[in-house]
Amino acid sequence: MPSKQDILFISDLHIGLKKSEITDRFLSFLTNRAPLASAVYILGDLFDAWIGDDDPTPPNNKVRKHLKQLTASGTAVFLQPGNRDFLLGEQFCRDTGVKLLGDYAVIDLYGIQTLLTHGDLLCTDDIAYQAFRAKAHSLEWQHNVLSKPLILRLLVARWYRIRSFFHKRKKSYDIMDVNQNTVRQVMSQHHCSRLIHGHTHRPSIHNFELDNNIAQRFVLAAWDKNMGEVLCWNKDGYKRELI
Repeated sequence: MPSKQDILFISDLHIGLKKSEITDRFLSFLTNRAPLASAVYILGDLFDAWIGDDDPTPPNNKVRKHLKQLTASGTAVFLQPGNRDFLLGEQFCRDTGVKLLGDYAVIDLYGIQTLLTHGDLLCTDDIAYQAFRAKAHSLEWQHNVLSKPLILRLLVARWYRIRSFFHKRKKSYDIMDVNQNTVRQVMSQHHCSRLIHGHTHRPSIHNFELDNNIAQRFVLAAWDKNMGEVLCWNKDGYKRELI
C-alpha cells in the first residue's frame, strides 16, 4: 500500500512531441502515484531533448503544470539533468517547484548513504562521449547555445538526435555501459555503499565488494510506450512498481 514514507526514483522517460504514450503515463504518475510519496527523484533524461527553458514545444508546458501541482501538494521533486536535458535551468525550477541536483548527489536513504547520478559519467570507456560532455557542460558552450534563436536550437537538437542514433549503432554495448572501476572510485569518493542511476537502459541490481564491504548498484529502467517503472523505497525496503 503506497504511503507518504515512500521515496520514488525514475529516469530515462525521454518525453517528447512524438511520444504521447510516455507523456500520458508520466502525467498519470504525477497525478495519481507521486502525491502518495514524500519525494520523487528523477535521475536524468526526463525529456528527449531540452533546448532551453523558453521552449514551449508540446508537451513541455503540460509537464511543467503537472509538476507544479505535485510540488504544491507537498511532494518534493528533485531532478538530476541527464545527457539529453542538461540545459534545464532556473526558470524551469521556478515554473515547477522542482529542485535541480548536481551530477552527483548523496542522500540518506533510510539509514544508508546513497549516491544518485544519471549514469553517463560512469561510462568512461566511451571516450568520445566524455569529451563532448565536458565541452557541452562548460558555461561558455551553454551560453553560446542558449543565445541562439529558438527555431535554430530546435533544428540543431533534431540533428544531434539523428547523429547520436547513428553513432550509437557503431558502438559496442560494453563501451556504452558503466565502467565498474569508475563505479568503485566514485562510490568510495562519496563514502556511499549504495548507488542508484539510469542512462544505460539496463535495469538490474548489482551486488559487489567495495572497501571490504558489500555494496549495491541499482540501475533504473527506461520508460517506453508500453510501460514505465518506478523504484520505490520505504522503511521496509525497496520494490519495483510498474506504471
